[in-house]
Amino acid sequence: MAEPKPKRRRSSVDPESQWQAEVEQLSFNEARTALELAMAKLQSSELEVEEMATLYRHAEAYANRCSAVLEAVEQEVIEWDS
Repeated sequence: MAEPKPKRRRSSVDPESQWQAEVEQLSFNEARTALELAMAKLQSSELEVEEMATLYRHAEAYANRCSAVLEAVEQEVIEWDS
């Protein structure tokens, strides 16, 4: 007789929040690549409005991550020169 599968606990974190947390861990190159892919998809004329809105929000998050990484590196360089 097979053992019963354990019940999965529902995560209290919604998928969008989990995705945002993952974006905050991306390297500059990973975020830039994801931004480029999102932009390429946005240029497609075959998107539904809802998908386009989601892609835009994701592209904006990837761009913000790139900026945050660059700002952190800039701050490190400034501190080295001090």
